[in-house]
Amino acid sequence: MLRFVADENFNNDIVRGLLRQQPGLNIVRVQDVGLSGADDKTVLEWAANEKRVLVTHDVTTITHHAYERIYSGRPMPGIFEIGRAVPIGRAIEDILLLAECSLEGEWEGQVRYLPL
Repeated sequence: MLRFVADENFNNDIVRGLLRQQPGLNIVRVQDVGLSGADDKTVLEWAANEKRVLVTHDVTTITHHAYERIYSGRPMPGIFEIGRAVPIGRAIEDILLLAECSLEGEWEGQVRYLPL
């Protein structure tokens, strides 16, 4: 099963809903691992080191930094960008589907936009 990290501004209602529906889901928030206030590059570096796919609402800056990592040959375990207008239930369903149906490393070097 995939391992996730939610960035600092990710909707906590989605995180709580994910854990309510799948208590064993391996997801942490950046603020829970001591990265509150960290810049995008630091969060991506931590996610890569921990082999965690990043879930974010940040469709403006994180993408640039993610592709910068890819082009420079550094690991980037994947990003799922969820628009803020996506209903919470839909976001939860899509993330759980990806978590259950994906292979470890499948999203390496990819940025995907949800909903599916």
